Amino acid sequence: MGKRILLMYINDNSGHHSASLAIEKALKSIEGDVEVLNIDAFNYTNPVLEKIINNTYIGIIKNTPEVWEYLYDNPKVVKNTQKLRELIHKFNSAKLKVLLSDFKPDVIVCTQAFPCGMVADYKKTSGEDIPLVGILTDYMPHSYWLYDNVDFYIVPAEDTKEKLVHNGISADKVKVFGIPIDSKFAEKFDKDSVLQRLGIDNKLPIVLVMGGSQGLGPIREVIGWLNRLVTNFQIIVATGTNKRLRESLMRKISRYKKKILILDHSDEIDKLMSVSSLVITKSGGLTTAEALVKGLPMIIINPIPGQEANNAKFLLRCGAAVKANNEEDSAVLTESLLNNPVKLAHMRQAALSHGKVHAAIDTARLILEL
Repeated sequence: MGKRILLMYINDNSGHHSASLAIEKALKSIEGDVEVLNIDAFNYTNPVLEKIINNTYIGIIKNTPEVWEYLYDNPKVVKNTQKLRELIHKFNSAKLKVLLSDFKPDVIVCTQAFPCGMVADYKKTSGEDIPLVGILTDYMPHSYWLYDNVDFYIVPAEDTKEKLVHNGISADKVKVFGIPIDSKFAEKFDKDSVLQRLGIDNKLPIVLVMGGSQGLGPIREVIGWLNRLVTNFQIIVATGTNKRLRESLMRKISRYKKKILILDHSDEIDKLMSVSSLVITKSGGLTTAEALVKGLPMIIINPIPGQEANNAKFLLRCGAAVKANNEEDSAVLTESLLNNPVKLAHMRQAALSHGKVHAAIDTARLILEL
């Protein structure tokens, strides 16, 4: 009988979920009879609270991002919420106990800090010693990841490892494998046939515009400014689950001078990234990891304070991205880069040198060894 692996993430439309799906796929590709349970930990333990917190988080990010900037990894907030977190973990431990006794996992893997903390606390209070692996899907760790009884951390970069070690985590517990992304990002395909299917000219550059799986950020405004540029190029917009954004862009499509392809939630981001010259995006962990593997230069706009702002700093340091201060700036940078093939080539090379295409497989191997 194969091993049983419990994967835990939060929020279906998130990078945490994408990473857990990539790990599940990698596990099954290595060991056919592995049994995997992949669950939204928040929805499982607190379905009502999950909706409230998700809606509150999106509201803060859209309307008052400076509040999130204050809350994110603030030592005072971490300290003051410790008792509350312990109380929530204790409240959830009965449900967690049922889950663990029913499924009997050999290893528990968490792609988000909330379930990782919940399982770590449960291990401490119950005395159960199930191997626990924490997967960081952003380039800088925050304090909510720090627990003694996490057996291994999988991190995106050496910088991430150094920060964990600086905060007291043993260096041999931290593996720099990268952010787990779907194996299809490593696959080769005929770009011309993809462009033909999408109805796109293979002689003109393509600018990909996206705002993560939920289509967040000033995408409408960015498109407006790109449309004014003299340089000739095409635009692909991936609107994710944001139906309002998609409908708004579709209403205006006949007025745009540039050729624009508007897509909703797409399973072909790997192909879209492969055919594009550059991407204008927020710096979500999964988007970043995918773009690096594809060698796709990035223009970062409106990163969410905290995790995405830290990801942006990493990308700027490694030379794979430039940062736009506003929507108009994103268009100015687009024109500048499209007219500077040498700079674009340097950015592409910097991206490829930091991409970790085998992160999911390396992670799956470690999990199965446990």
